[in-house]
This record gives sequence, C-alpha cells and structure tokens, in this order.
Amino acid sequence: MSREAALRVTAAATTKGDSLLCAPAGNSPAGLYQELIREAARKPDLFRRLRVVKLDEWLGVPASDAATCEHFLRSRLLDPLEIEGKRYISFNSEAVDPLRECATVQEELERQGPIDLCILGLGKNGHVGLNEPGPFVQPHCHVAKLSEETLRHAMMSSRETKPAYGLTLGIGDILQARKIVLLITGAGKERVIARFLDGTVTTDLPASFLWLHRDLEVLVDDSSR
Repeated sequence: MSREAALRVTAAATTKGDSLLCAPAGNSPAGLYQELIREAARKPDLFRRLRVVKLDEWLGVPASDAATCEHFLRSRLLDPLEIEGKRYISFNSEAVDPLRECATVQEELERQGPIDLCILGLGKNGHVGLNEPGPFVQPHCHVAKLSEETLRHAMMSSRETKPAYGLTLGIGDILQARKIVLLITGAGKERVIARFLDGTVTTDLPASFLWLHRDLEVLVDDSSR
C-alpha cells in the first residue's frame, strides 16, 4: 500500500515539480513517508519544489509535543525532504484565536491551491481529517469538536489530558484536490470499511463524500481486512 501511494506522489512531483501535497499524520501514511525518503535519496532533486499542506491538528497541544501532527510530519516528512517554511501550510496547534487560524490557513490554501494530491487515512468512525460524523459536514477549514472515538486514536490514547477540539481542512477543500488517495490500514476497521465501500454518501460517514470526487483511489492494506 505504501509503495503504491509513493508512486502516486512521485508521479505528481515528476509531472509538476511544485505540486501541493496534502499530508496527514498517523499510522496510515507512515510507510508512505518512509518510501518518499528512500526515493529522495535516489533522486535528490525530485522533491526540491514540493509544497505541503497539513491536513489537520490537535488544538491546544504544544507544537513540541510528540503527539502533535506537526511533530509527526516534521520528523517523518518535512525535515527529511527539506521542505522549508515557504513551502509548508500548517495549522498552529497553540493558536490563541482558532477561528482566525482557520481563516489564515484557508486564505493561504486558496492562494496556493488547489491541492494537487491529497493523501488521507480512514478513521474508525469514518472521519477523514478531523471531519467528524454528525448532522452536517463543513466545507472549509474549521474548528472541529472531537468525538470520543477520535480521542482513542493512537496519537492521543496515552495522554492524560486530551484536547476537546481540532483544526482541519473541510470536506470541500479535500474535494477540490485534483487527485485523492485514501489509505486504509489498521485492525478494527472492518465495519467502517464495509460501510464506506457500500458507496452511500452520508454525513454519518464523512469519508463517503470522497465518492463524489472524479479521481479517487482507495488503497487497502491487508491488515485492515
């Protein structure tokens, strides 16, 4: 799965050197980032102009904390590929004004976008990014109230104090990407995979909105079956 996903990223970077990649944190893309680092070692110029936008972030968790998406991406993708500040759009987990932070990221995304390739993982409750199940979905960057299921994520499960909210790109931002690759890996997702593959679009399963996209690829690791 990771090798196949890496082929999509390298193809995007080869076709358009300054491609804008939407990058998530977590176990699902971890292998992908390892593959990209290996590819960069073979082709040092491949990612010289690649741009990255962070998919989401836990609100109120210090940026230096190993549990943040920021720490994950910096250690596993940004620093190894030498992606510097001007080529990186990011939510600040310690933003004093979260709504303003979302507006700032939205403005930058609209200025630099659309996203060329959006990499996503599938949450056990069907979320993508921190777009949670509920009566509606948000189209753009927003402050998301986190569900109990999301707070059981491996990045948060060991923390005594858990955040109540997160910052995330919206479903509309994701659907505006030129290409989407959904990575599905990890045990305990059989039920949500079955619901997703049913193809019914519902706000109770935010990932189902991906079926509305013209260029969606779903890569499923055997460990999820």
